[in-house]
Amino acid sequence: MTIDFQRDILQPVAADFAAMDTFINQGITSKVALVMAVSRHVVEAGGKRMRPIMCLLAAKACDMQNMEHARHLAAIVEMLHTATLVHDDVVDASGLRRGRPTANATWDNQTAVLVGDFLIARTFDLMVNLQDLTLLKTFSSGTCDIAEGEVLQLQWQHRPDATEEIYLQIIHGKTSRLFEMATEGPAILANKPQYRQPLRDYACHFGNAFQIIDDILDYTSDADTLGKNIGDDLMEGKPTLPLIAALNALDKNSEDFKLVEKSIATGGVEHLDKVISIVHQTGALDYCRKRAAEETQAAIDALSVLPDSPYRQGLENLAKMALQRIH
Repeated sequence: MTIDFQRDILQPVAADFAAMDTFINQGITSKVALVMAVSRHVVEAGGKRMRPIMCLLAAKACDMQNMEHARHLAAIVEMLHTATLVHDDVVDASGLRRGRPTANATWDNQTAVLVGDFLIARTFDLMVNLQDLTLLKTFSSGTCDIAEGEVLQLQWQHRPDATEEIYLQIIHGKTSRLFEMATEGPAILANKPQYRQPLRDYACHFGNAFQIIDDILDYTSDADTLGKNIGDDLMEGKPTLPLIAALNALDKNSEDFKLVEKSIATGGVEHLDKVISIVHQTGALDYCRKRAAEETQAAIDALSVLPDSPYRQGLENLAKMALQRIH
């Protein structure tokens, strides 16, 4: 069955989602006009808002009574996500994000970095209002992990010796960690400690699958679908799973191995077409699809301890929908 985003995922929390959207816009208040302008620009460029939807579904799945708090938390999650994207775009020198000019391209790097800092600070300012120290601790530790994941990625840039294990460490920090916060947070607020780990496991595996799928699309999609340029990761010398899997499948002395190795080490896209064809020929993408399917199944399995509900089903559908992007 094909999963429909509106019907199978958003529908059960549509009213809360609309209220949360309003709260995000109210949450971005600043005495400085430029901060407001840049913050609005980046928040309005939002994609599907998966993280806040996941947060609201998790809250309902935990039978949370105070949905006002859940909506605030979902808004905080989205603002934190936006802040990380602003910083990412500066680090990657990206001109486009989801087909729109980035903050750093519209203004400049200095403005984008400082507004990203403001958004992170603002999320914690808003979180204090929820008056839950366990939640605050979970989010502050998680935010450190996200920053470390980004630095780890920089550290392994241009290094063809990166392994799948290192790749998983990087994507856990830069992608999966915020998904974990988005689902574990509601279990804390709903006072359902028994669901904290299962929801976190779900989000971890979901995030891993999501990032692997993103990395597959870098080799099978076009710029319009992806909202960024094909080969961006290769250009930056990022050893993503398709490249790691291709290197594992090749003879170390072959020309193809040396070409992929050199492309990661130097970055740039002069051999992009050849590298793409090597990735296809080695079966690297099939391996990545298999890994994405395994991670998706692990995510769905983690939810089995939660009571059956349309909200738990929504979380399952979200995981299945991500996988649909590569089939």
